Amino acid sequence: MDQKRQFYTLKGYQLNETVSLTPAMEDYLEMIYRILCERKVVRIGELAKMLHVASSSASKMVRQLHELGLVAFEKYGYIQMTEKGLAQGGYLLYRHEVLHTFLCLLNGSQEELEQVEKIEHFLNRETIHNLELLTQEMKKKKTMAPEITAP
Repeated sequence: MDQKRQFYTLKGYQLNETVSLTPAMEDYLEMIYRILCERKVVRIGELAKMLHVASSSASKMVRQLHELGLVAFEKYGYIQMTEKGLAQGGYLLYRHEVLHTFLCLLNGSQEELEQVEKIEHFLNRETIHNLELLTQEMKKKKTMAPEITAP
């Protein structure tokens, strides 16, 4: 069998990756970025509330993000994003929005949050970029196409 076409289980593909962020870390980083887009500061309690987790869980995850150089944080203080964290958080929000827009357009709905949350961690940057281009084309065609109504 061709070396490029080796099949693995999902776990096998995950083990082959050199990604330092887990899906949970990505969710936290994206939410911190979202909050900072609306407010100047983020506190652990607010982050925990937004993600529906315990404050102790949020605190533990923020410490891990701090160790990776993505956030600055002191116990009982505010969470701030580093330059590296801002870049990664911005991409994570972009990825989320591209997928949400695509799935809403594809399914004719206004809300596809659950599906986005389930799949966003498995797509690479190239795929996200191409989905954005495809979504733009779908939007153009949708505005040009006449409405079809069922008899």
